[in-house]
Amino acid sequence: MATTSFPARAASVDMGSNAIRFLAAEFSDATTYRVLEEERVPIRLGHDVFLSGKLAQDAMDAAVAALKRFRVAMDEHGIAISRAVATSAVREASNGEAFIARLRKETGIEVEMISGAEEARLVHVAVRSRIPLGKRKWVLVDLGGGSVEVSVVDETGILWSESHTMGSVRLLEELSSAGDEPGRFQELLAEYTATLRIPAATQYWKPAGFVATGGNIEELAKLAGLDDSTVSRLPLDDLRRVTQTLARLPFKRRVEELHLREDRADVILPAAMVYERLAVLAGADPILVPHVGVKEGLLLDLIDDLATHPEHVDRIEQAAFEAALLLGRRYMFDEEHAIQVARLAASLFDQLRDLHGLPDEDRRLLVGASLLHDVGGYISRKKHHKHSYYLIAESEMAGYNAREQQIVANTARYHRKGPPADHHDAYMKLSDEDRKRVTRLAAILRLGDALDREHLQRVASVRATVNGETLLLQPEGTGNMLLEAWALQRNATLFEKTFGMKVKLGERQQQS
Repeated sequence: MATTSFPARAASVDMGSNAIRFLAAEFSDATTYRVLEEERVPIRLGHDVFLSGKLAQDAMDAAVAALKRFRVAMDEHGIAISRAVATSAVREASNGEAFIARLRKETGIEVEMISGAEEARLVHVAVRSRIPLGKRKWVLVDLGGGSVEVSVVDETGILWSESHTMGSVRLLEELSSAGDEPGRFQELLAEYTATLRIPAATQYWKPAGFVATGGNIEELAKLAGLDDSTVSRLPLDDLRRVTQTLARLPFKRRVEELHLREDRADVILPAAMVYERLAVLAGADPILVPHVGVKEGLLLDLIDDLATHPEHVDRIEQAAFEAALLLGRRYMFDEEHAIQVARLAASLFDQLRDLHGLPDEDRRLLVGASLLHDVGGYISRKKHHKHSYYLIAESEMAGYNAREQQIVANTARYHRKGPPADHHDAYMKLSDEDRKRVTRLAAILRLGDALDREHLQRVASVRATVNGETLLLQPEGTGNMLLEAWALQRNATLFEKTFGMKVKLGERQQQS
């Protein structure tokens, strides 16, 4: 595991749809830092994307200039640790990939396009540094220019999350036909935001609180007269009062009378109505505003990943595990079976490193595929392996980039039935190296799945021993495991063809 010593310096760049934010800080330990430099650049990348599907040339030029300044600032502060991300505007733009390549070439900064799920995870990292979430469930809402991420969280992580394409800039552009008529615009917004939903479970449990992040909610709290030094508590009545004031005032008067920046004055009303709608749905009052967001989450995440302490859990692997669980829960999977198969498959991966020859990083891909191999049953048990591929490939998952998500989806698709074939389009779109990776991971996944054939988690552990051209699996657990032995015989074919050895189930070791 990588380590670092303190004090340590790091920087983050958050390329949002309404602005680009830069934060450089020095950490005295893994959670405490002082800001060295902070900047918000009002570049509205989402303006043209949400209308035409392409990033505008002038916006891209301005973004390149901003990142060049950030690069100079990082060098001046002696910062070598950084992470830059782009969200919905760049992610959805048809020229987004070309823009990322230009940024890399002209600024030396590698910008990563992240999903709404990863965005929500980073916000959660930042929020839990300000608010003691504990074991109770909180509703967390992060509203940006292009999307709003609604999550149910506790101290340990995200329990449920969904990204809606209903950001403040997007709403402004899509409803621009209302022109400069605040009343008509508010009426359209009310109808549009009425489609927002949060988990039905909130009908049966009361959230511990409602936490809102984003520049707009911070400005709304300020307009309500609240201090921004710590966590602000914004009563719903005060939010409604501010919303009514904004609705009465046209754009120019918001700037002149409320002293709002021009790039904030037009989007703040849509934002206010989204926050109010979700707070009402959650039945929560007041709204907690912690004054942190993606850029703080990026920094804390970076340092946590580099720090060495007993409670540290590898950031990437943990995020991937949580993302797979979230997706599985959305499709009502058999969670106990999924975790059991993931545990057994990961154990086989570890024990058979010399045989499969895959890098340690691929363990995370196997775990994700193992957790989600059966999610296609949500659509139909018939051909559910193919449905699993579709659901995984078309969903948002934190902790995996686009290429990795395709590997996970393909691996899950081949957990049963026929092996990968040249006429399978999704498989053939992978590189030669990744096709080999999928085949090897799927072969291991099939063994793990067979060892929980009855979905009863009877196998506590399995010992894998390679003896010449034979792989001997010796399970420890309860019951006679007759079905597991039968399933293993059926599921071992891909492993045997891939690695050129027979698979045998040894004597069961009775669990004490």
